[in-house]
Amino acid sequence: MSEPAKLLLTATEAARVLSVSPRTLWSMTASGELPVVRVRRSVRYSVDALREWIASNQTMHGGTL
Repeated sequence: MSEPAKLLLTATEAARVLSVSPRTLWSMTASGELPVVRVRRSVRYSVDALREWIASNQTMHGGTL
């Protein structure tokens, strides 16, 4: 039987899936750009929220990087 898909990612995992450095991820988190889920004293990133963030930040053409 396979393991269920993760719903929440650690900062390291989230940085990896977004292809950004952990420092960039933390900056985006601190500014409120990325939503987080707090589990006691831990910070986790929702897979669904990251997908929504990616979709809302996509450009159709010629966007500034």
